[in-house]
Amino acid sequence: MAKIGNIELGDFPLLLAPMEDVSDPPFRALCKEQGADLMYTEFISSEGLIRDAAKSVQKLDIFEYERPIGIQIFGNDIESMKRATEVTQAANPDIIDINYGCPVKKVACKGAGAGILQDIPKMVKMTAEIVKSTNLPVTVKTRLGWDENTKYIVEVAERLQDVGIQAISIHGRTRKQMYKGEADWSLIAEVKNNSRMHIPVFGNGDVSTPEIALEKRNKYGVDGVMIGRASIGYPWIFREIKHFMEHGTHIAPPTFDERIEAAERHLEMSIKWKGEKLGIVEMRRHYTNYFKGIPHFKEHRMKLVTQDNYAALQETFQEIRSHFIELEV
Repeated sequence: MAKIGNIELGDFPLLLAPMEDVSDPPFRALCKEQGADLMYTEFISSEGLIRDAAKSVQKLDIFEYERPIGIQIFGNDIESMKRATEVTQAANPDIIDINYGCPVKKVACKGAGAGILQDIPKMVKMTAEIVKSTNLPVTVKTRLGWDENTKYIVEVAERLQDVGIQAISIHGRTRKQMYKGEADWSLIAEVKNNSRMHIPVFGNGDVSTPEIALEKRNKYGVDGVMIGRASIGYPWIFREIKHFMEHGTHIAPPTFDERIEAAERHLEMSIKWKGEKLGIVEMRRHYTNYFKGIPHFKEHRMKLVTQDNYAALQETFQEIRSHFIELEV
């Protein structure tokens, strides 16, 4: 049984990774319905929270049905991170997560996200200060190291545990790799099998099918897996993995009706959440996966990703529905 503080997550929890412009409340609602055991918000800038920036503050919104839910923060200044932790705690999440893994230039090159992997003593000190400034469980999401020569994750995980974190999620790549190449789970396993470690260790990177999730559990012994890119436009990944782990067989994939209904609901919630303009734009990355494998869909997908008003999109959904239901996809 994996536990973070007093939060019981079941025998092999599936976590929704925090993803910028993806793991917002509309998407989290769909993933929760499909079986995600623990979800994290998009990462939130500590400086943005302190300045009360609207975009950062909006990301603090969480809902009862999402629990257990973690709010993830990032930054490179220890004092700012402590203050952001207090603001975050007031939003009443179940967990506060620290992002030490984001590889994108504008974050990492300022010493935040994966950037802090170049300064392990600061990483440990910052973590200790955050743990001290909240009574909520603190977790960490990170990578193997900054580059090939600095994969110190086994020692780093131990030191972070020593200053009080209650779980760690590790992406099996270095910052330098970004999302290229294959994730290396052997070092994640080393962290898990370190006899000094007693907190849950979750693996992340390339978990895209039920078979892979099962292999990661059996081969590397992790306490659970965190799923990121494979869930974009495909929240059903959670139920598919759960069913396969329990029964050893594949559950039927979502029907065409389920796919279109989910995409429409997602769009509707997205617009409600972010307003029409942003809600429409940020939905676009999901459409490819919602309708992946549907033959002759390209023309419809082009419409979905280019139209910029809700009425036109609703019309397109109606067209798609009548066209494909006639064909009995």
